[in-house]
Amino acid sequence: MGASFFLKNEPFYLNHWRHNGNSLNDQEKEAKTREVFSRIIQKALKEDWASLPIGECMGKIATLFVGTDYVGGTLEGKGPEICRVDLTGLDCVTFFENVLCLARILKKGKTSFEDLLAELTFTRYRKGILTDYTSRLHYTSDWIQDNEEKRVVKNVTKELGGEDYTVRVSFMSENPGYYQALREFPEFIGTIAGIEQEINKRKHWYIPQSKIRSVHKRLQTGDIIAVATEKEGLDYSHTGLTFRDEKDKIRFLHASSAKKEVFLDMQLHKYIKSVKTHTGITVARPLEVNEI
Repeated sequence: MGASFFLKNEPFYLNHWRHNGNSLNDQEKEAKTREVFSRIIQKALKEDWASLPIGECMGKIATLFVGTDYVGGTLEGKGPEICRVDLTGLDCVTFFENVLCLARILKKGKTSFEDLLAELTFTRYRKGILTDYTSRLHYTSDWIQDNEEKRVVKNVTKELGGEDYTVRVSFMSENPGYYQALREFPEFIGTIAGIEQEINKRKHWYIPQSKIRSVHKRLQTGDIIAVATEKEGLDYSHTGLTFRDEKDKIRFLHASSAKKEVFLDMQLHKYIKSVKTHTGITVARPLEVNEI
């Protein structure tokens, strides 16, 4: 079933409950987040989405978020690091992250909000353990590496014909003023710099912009797309999901800062080409969850 048909004919829309994240206090955001979570779980159970392949399950969940406000910085806050969840407003990372973790708990037969929080902690933090701000997988390349080791995803870029991708991350340690936690806890800057050095030592792959169209047939709904960038100090500048529509076209589904909402965009290769600094993609495919 294609996204357009799904969105036109389903009576359930998450954006009936959406609010601009900046207009809600923390208690209101938590209440709305729990309400959105409950609605997703109810619909998923009613339609047995857990029986679908995990990518298709992610596609079902992801389309429910279309129209949800783009809100940046929802993971940040004063004081020690905590695992934050906000479904009232999403950025490009929290969009795919929440969709993935919602699908994973459904596949595990788990349905509580605390289950989602535990799953997010597992995927968001190095080796699944939250210690402090530096344990969060801030760089997408680090997120992919760690979650491949945890058997959450498989980096399929190389087998899709990907080429060597030179990564030289340094942005966080060189620009600590952009990050509240690094302003509040400057002792973390050195740790972040060390993590960056480790990332830079690894082997990375990407599919150059000119070759993306040729791999469309091999992409699946729910593949996590990391958008490679030429911006200095960064590995990837954007993330999203692939979605195969009713016309068998692979489109880019993402929380768009330009559109100010979660948006089912144009075909993937056209989207990457539309932004000057985008140089290609890395593809992380979600893995099925072992039965527990």
